[in-house]
Amino acid sequence: MSATNHVRRERQELAELMLAVGPDAPTLCEGWTTRDLAAHLIIREARPDAGLGIVFRPLSGWTERVQRAEASKSYPELVRKVRVGPPTLSAMSLPGAEALLNLFEYVVHHEDVLRAQPDWTPRELPADLADELWSRLTRGVRLMYRSMPVGVTLVRTDGEGGSVVAHEGSPMVTLSGTALELLMRSYGRSPVRVEVEGDPDAVAAFEDGTILAL
Repeated sequence: MSATNHVRRERQELAELMLAVGPDAPTLCEGWTTRDLAAHLIIREARPDAGLGIVFRPLSGWTERVQRAEASKSYPELVRKVRVGPPTLSAMSLPGAEALLNLFEYVVHHEDVLRAQPDWTPRELPADLADELWSRLTRGVRLMYRSMPVGVTLVRTDGEGGSVVAHEGSPMVTLSGTALELLMRSYGRSPVRVEVEGDPDAVAAFEDGTILAL
């Protein structure tokens, strides 16, 4: 299945999950309910004027105001917009944009809702989706871990396995888990099922470090 089709499937499954848990369910995004997350996804795709504040902090106040206004709308309508995707005139509708810009976005936010629920269980991703996540993660991981005070190596335990040095340094800490779990840990999410190994002081320094998610 293509990356675009994976994004569209994640979008539909996230919309269904949002409806199932309701507008006030928690997410792993600090301070956000599912209503807030839906509003975030909508303005990111439909409001480029507000979406800039997601990346450029000086504009974050405007983004927050637009997001609050969007979040005040009917929850079923918010979920419908998430399900439908970007409007025709949005840059997100350009050929290839969904595959390039939304794969991590929708996989991670799908997990943000799922894992915030008390009875969550891990998903088993299609093998080709897991492979694509790992491939993209290995390409961007050095930027994400660039501020770590210790060396970091990621070891994939599913699929065909593999490893990547996320940050050169000594001592070295090793993170082992599936492609999905390593992706979630690389975005600073918790809970995740990742084994962190290394010298105790190095592991403590790693846990206190900052991951700069893309």
